[in-house]
Amino acid sequence: MLTPAARLAARRLLGLASSSASEAAARRLAPAPIAASSYAAAARGSVPSSRPFSTALNYHIDSPENEPDMKWEFTEANMKKVKEILSHYPSNYKQSGIIPLLDLAQQQHGGWVPVAAMDAIAKIVEVAPIRVYEVATFYTMFNRTKVGKYHLLVCGTTPCMIRGSREIEETLLEHLGVKRNEVTSDGLFSVGEMECMGCCVNAPMIAVADYSKGSEGYTYNYYEDLTPKRVVEIVEMLRRGETPPRGTQHPERKNSGPAAGNTTLHGEPKPPPCRDLDAC
Repeated sequence: MLTPAARLAARRLLGLASSSASEAAARRLAPAPIAASSYAAAARGSVPSSRPFSTALNYHIDSPENEPDMKWEFTEANMKKVKEILSHYPSNYKQSGIIPLLDLAQQQHGGWVPVAAMDAIAKIVEVAPIRVYEVATFYTMFNRTKVGKYHLLVCGTTPCMIRGSREIEETLLEHLGVKRNEVTSDGLFSVGEMECMGCCVNAPMIAVADYSKGSEGYTYNYYEDLTPKRVVEIVEMLRRGETPPRGTQHPERKNSGPAAGNTTLHGEPKPPPCRDLDAC
């Protein structure tokens, strides 16, 4: 049996819980406030700069170069690749090919995927267009606005940040005269940010998506152990049409090995000691 004081406390807690649940339900039903500036920006055909970046990724406004009524189709060579991609899946699971088809469309279209390309993919895999939009807006590997022929992606995860990735990005932006996700006036370069690309031991690093030669010559290379000076040199090599050596840029390192050479494992490792099971 509860004491009178305990029963009173229990009633109060139940009352608070009921009140909180009612308030939460009211908040869920209430429409989210939208700033008047957002309506005005939509009417002008632009996205306000104050919008959160993650929200802007999912925001589409028709433009002369990106609208559903544009004609878009895969090239004859890429249609052969489309058929090869779809051959990997059962005929009733064509939608499983949406990701590789979006990637192919992005390579063909110079590094970004217009909404007309998404609609074309939806027809190929026989799904509603929203099913393709869902994928294209979820994965940040798909660019839905123009990028440069060389799209430079700076790793911003903790190991790279500790090793100077912010200085690498600042150097790139200053050297190219752009802001993040902007394209240079000559259309050659754009700078973006990517999360962990798996080269923490060679931090800081960037990835370069090269769309300069279309889908046939598309490459995606890592450049690691960077310094501000070296990243500018890589940009200028790309501008001249040269191919910088990929991987580590440290002159004394080989792949991910230490700069001074191996400090351990100079010979065959000793086998682990084995227990004599018969003696047990």
